[in-house]
Amino acid sequence: MSTEIWQWVLVVGSSLILFLLSPLAKTSDSFFKANHNKKSPNVLVLTGSLIISWIFAKSITNAANLGLDFGLVGGIAYAGYYLSFAVAGVLIYKLRTKGGFNSIHEFLTSKYGRRAVALFSILIIIRLFNEVWSNTMVIGSYFGVQGSTPYFTAIIVFTLLTLAYAIKGGLSSSIFTDVIQMVLFSILLIIILYSIFSVENFSASQVISSGTWSFELGLNLFFAAILQSFSYPFHDPVLTDRAFISTPKVTLKSFLWASVLGGLCIILFSIIGIYAQTQGFKGQAAVEVGKAFGVVILLVINFIMITSAASTLDSTFSSFSKLLAVDLGFGKNISFGRLAMVAIAILGTIPIFFNAEILSATTISGTMVIGLTPIFLFWNVNVPRLSFYLSVVCGLVFGFLLVFNAFPESLIFTTGKYAQLLWVNIWGILSCIVLYFLPKAFLK
Repeated sequence: MSTEIWQWVLVVGSSLILFLLSPLAKTSDSFFKANHNKKSPNVLVLTGSLIISWIFAKSITNAANLGLDFGLVGGIAYAGYYLSFAVAGVLIYKLRTKGGFNSIHEFLTSKYGRRAVALFSILIIIRLFNEVWSNTMVIGSYFGVQGSTPYFTAIIVFTLLTLAYAIKGGLSSSIFTDVIQMVLFSILLIIILYSIFSVENFSASQVISSGTWSFELGLNLFFAAILQSFSYPFHDPVLTDRAFISTPKVTLKSFLWASVLGGLCIILFSIIGIYAQTQGFKGQAAVEVGKAFGVVILLVINFIMITSAASTLDSTFSSFSKLLAVDLGFGKNISFGRLAMVAIAILGTIPIFFNAEILSATTISGTMVIGLTPIFLFWNVNVPRLSFYLSVVCGLVFGFLLVFNAFPESLIFTTGKYAQLLWVNIWGILSCIVLYFLPKAFLK
């Protein structure tokens, strides 16, 4: 069979198997909270679910491409986003144990009111909307050139197949399939790395020495990722939903392990790009390396993309469903939750027809929400409700400055790619913190 036929076999076959294996959710607790017989996920299951649901298809594509562009520095820079797990784990642990809150929305409603929750929910919806198209675009790129009929067909079929098993079990399906997908991801990554290191004249020493530790060649992105990690996780319900389904101690352990192991996975995957760099490859690093090693490795890389994209996509559907049905209270029943999944699947597919850029889904949305930094970092500090709006709106302003390339060059003190991203975040976060505490100083 041709490569194209094998690719379709992988997409359709894996999706059908996951559909058959996924549990059927019959209760709201099972569908929205992955709670079976009053049993919640343990450390191993929750850690695996966290890692694979965050190792998006776009993430490992970006990791490989950054390895190609910047060497090991690029992989480590992108892995910086995985500090988000540790930050979220610690702060949500405190919210649950010291604050007594059972969800992010409960915390925000209690402290800032329902209007603040509405604004926060808009940020979440934008995030989930981005997750759909930015991951399915990666799958499409393995079937055809962007904009071609095979490209669009693959995206639509993959989205519908993933939607099918997500509808069947909700968050229960997502957690259950995450375990399977994490095991597959690990095996496939080992196969890829074994193949690369089997090549003569390519060794670990080349990986370690690749790249230059300078702002121009990767550190701009690294420090931007670290800064965004103090706000980025809180607008991602794929992550935060999993922070409230197990006991606080289990959750904290899982998040800390996920921070370390998830970052390591990203660095290891960037080695594909580093190898591509040594061979002088251009374009999409993972695709070019797959082609160079032949059909088998290309299909392995294809399958790892399918696995990671499916895990993120089903989690996105589940989180959007829970957001509307439970957190915002529009209809706390399974039927409504399933309809919500269909809605985000349709709306989230629209951007693929407008040539959106996958890295922008991370970097720009991450900047848009930097206003959440003081809100969660200083969660136990008493401030007026106005503080929430000032900080969030300030973050949005800086996000738009980045989108429209309107940030003053005089405030950028490093050079190279991602310099603007870094300094927009530095000045933006400082401004958000000042505005957050400003009402406390003047309003009694």
